[in-house]
Amino acid sequence: MASQYEVEHNIKTPPPTTTRRRQIDMSTFTSHLNSTITPDHTNPHSIPNPVDLSAAFRLVQDQFLTLASSAPTDQNRDLLLHLAQALETDMLNPPTELEGVSQAYVDALDRVPRKNLQPDDKCPICMENFLDDPYCLVVELPCGGKHRFDVECVGPWLRTKGTCPCCRADLGERKKAKEAEERAKQRDAKGKEVEEEDEDDMDGLYA
Repeated sequence: MASQYEVEHNIKTPPPTTTRRRQIDMSTFTSHLNSTITPDHTNPHSIPNPVDLSAAFRLVQDQFLTLASSAPTDQNRDLLLHLAQALETDMLNPPTELEGVSQAYVDALDRVPRKNLQPDDKCPICMENFLDDPYCLVVELPCGGKHRFDVECVGPWLRTKGTCPCCRADLGERKKAKEAEERAKQRDAKGKEVEEEDEDDMDGLYA
C-alpha cells in the first residue's frame, strides 16, 4: 500500500520482485571444500581427513533436509530425503576421498539458454521456477534423462557424489579416474619389467 507522501507526489511503488526463497546457499560448503578437502599438490601422498570429509557430507545433507521440511510436493520431499540418506551413509563411513566430480567438470557443464526455458520449468531440488531468477544459471547433465538443475543446487551433490540426483546415473568422472589410475599402474609395471630385464642383460656381460 502506498504511503501518504507517495500519493500526494504521485510516486508509483514498483511491484515487489520475485525471490527464490528455497534456493540452496552452499558458500559454507565451498569454503570448507577448498580449505580442507582439496588435495595438497605439494604432497602427493596427502589424503583428506575423514572428519573433514564427513563434515562436507553433513553440510550438503543439512541443506537438503532444510528444503525437505518445506517441500511443496511429496515427490520433491522424497527426492531430498533420498539424497540426504545417501549422504548419511558416507558421513558414517567416509571414503578416503570424495568420489564426486571436479569443480572444473561442474563449470564445464552445458548451460541452458534462457530462451530454451519454459515459464513452469523448475529445479528438481529447490522447486523454484528457473525464470523467476533474472540471472539463472541452469545446467543440463549428460545423463539419460538430460535433467536440468540450478547449478548452485546441483553443484554440491555433484562434487560429493558424482551422479545425477534424479536418475543416479554415474557421470563418468569416477570411472575415468579409475581407468586412468589403472593405466598408470600398468605403465609403471611394464617400465619396471623393462628395467629388470636391462639389469639381467648387464649382469650377463660380467658373467
